[in-house]
Amino acid sequence: MLTFFTTAKPFLGHNGVIQRNALKSWKLLHPDVEVILLGDDAGAAEAAGELKLRHEAYVERSARGTKRLDYVFERAQEIARHEIVCYCNCDILLMEDFRRAVQQVAAARDKFLMVGRRWDVNIAQGFDFARADWQAGLRKLATTSARQRGPEWIDYFVFTRGLYHGSMPPMVLGRVHWDNWLVWKAQSEGCAVVDASEAVIAAHQNHDYGYHPWGKQGVWNDEEAGSNYRLAGGWRHLRTIADASEMLVAGALRLNRGRYWTAAKRYGRQAGRMLVHHVAERAWFWILGITRPVRTAAGLRSRKAQQRA
Repeated sequence: MLTFFTTAKPFLGHNGVIQRNALKSWKLLHPDVEVILLGDDAGAAEAAGELKLRHEAYVERSARGTKRLDYVFERAQEIARHEIVCYCNCDILLMEDFRRAVQQVAAARDKFLMVGRRWDVNIAQGFDFARADWQAGLRKLATTSARQRGPEWIDYFVFTRGLYHGSMPPMVLGRVHWDNWLVWKAQSEGCAVVDASEAVIAAHQNHDYGYHPWGKQGVWNDEEAGSNYRLAGGWRHLRTIADASEMLVAGALRLNRGRYWTAAKRYGRQAGRMLVHHVAERAWFWILGITRPVRTAAGLRSRKAQQRA
């Protein structure tokens, strides 16, 4: 039916609770669901044994020890039992509407990438999956007391196996930009990119960013985040859910005409940044020019600079 693959943080404290919640929810989607957990994080082997998951301890890492996206995707597709695979962040609870959406998209498209927006929820304890109404309860929690994130937050990627084979730069997980690159890459390969936000309630269990010494700011702004941006090819190779070519609505695929406006805004923002940079640069050199006599008189210009002038 479907193979999930993921990596996790150490199964300790709150992270251990929400990761077990997520993995259990995936297993309950269908008897033939396969789940592959990659990484040798503390408690991963025990969690895999407890939940009857396939565990791959070895994962290639960056020089700083962060898990490599390209290895995780290549290895998972190599060993997956099914032709449709899904990378999902290990804090996302999924329900029956997710399984149904995958089946509907797969029936309509031979080659696709399905993504969707998430709903943030606060869950502190193990979720009670034994309750017959657990899905109704989770759906109500998400839609009444949580918030749906914007299209730039992408937590699951359902695709036909082989889509990314041999084409991934060595970006790292746990930082930004790799998810946006995955959407761009699928589009560049002529693949249907489907936004399932209207059809799927993906519940993201809120957590802290204690795994990074700088917290959330480090995830967005550290050196590895910058490296991901460069390896992705910069802003031209980054897309969001809003760039999807189609939307899944009421069980049918519809063209996403809003993607053209999304693209226009992206190019507009970039043009604005370039203009601001150009104006600031020109202004700086203008200020240097008009203050040169004063700086020279005050001895602020170096002897070498004066000799060049």
